[in-house]
Amino acid sequence: MIKHHPNHELLLAFATGDVSLSMALAISAHCELCSDCTSRVSAMQQRLASHFFPTIAASTADKSPSAKPAIALESLSDSTATVMDNHWQNEPWQDMDGLFDSITCQAAITTSSVNPRNVNPPTVNLGSKDYLLPNALRQFASSSTLATPWSSFGNVSRMRLNTDDGKTRVSLLHIKAGGEIPAHTHKGQEITLLLEGHFSDEYGTYGPGDFMLMNGQNHHSPTTIDGCLCLTVVDAPLHFTKGLPQLLNPLGQLIY
Repeated sequence: MIKHHPNHELLLAFATGDVSLSMALAISAHCELCSDCTSRVSAMQQRLASHFFPTIAASTADKSPSAKPAIALESLSDSTATVMDNHWQNEPWQDMDGLFDSITCQAAITTSSVNPRNVNPPTVNLGSKDYLLPNALRQFASSSTLATPWSSFGNVSRMRLNTDDGKTRVSLLHIKAGGEIPAHTHKGQEITLLLEGHFSDEYGTYGPGDFMLMNGQNHHSPTTIDGCLCLTVVDAPLHFTKGLPQLLNPLGQLIY
């Protein structure tokens, strides 16, 4: 059972498209594993549609005198609502006919254009094992230019995903059975999405689908009994707080 999820603000930003590529990958991958967050995002997008496409909302709403107009986006922050309003006002089509014309003039997708290799779930190989990945990571799993080869340091292996997202680093991180990440805190934010296996730290025990967001207020040392595979998103180096790993702190900017 998934116990840790993106908070409401993150899901709302994701639903409006107001997140970075790295954050979108992490939340999209989580939603593939979490039916609860998928439903929440779908509900948010329906509310967005009723706000920005009131004609459609009105055609499906109750026509009785007591019927209410399109649902207002009470849950949107003022800044997000402003951004979305500005975005809509700048679109090349301002009416539904223009929208549908824009959609229908696009080239049709035929079965002959579908790559049959993409029918299979995306996987990555580490050693003798193939790991199943969320479809959100398909493009990276199938491209040697969008993902670096695995590199290992002790019980930890990492495959960097090349999102070209500024200082943010996205990686697949594998910890062998019985391994751990040395005690550390964070100079920025760290998102961890557990894809396979389990690990524990000072805050609890996590399983597949759990989504954790940590920052400089958090100090922990993740350990795993059975081994695990994670998707990580960091925007600054870790800061090790105990033992020999502290010697790596001056090199943090180079290795994170």
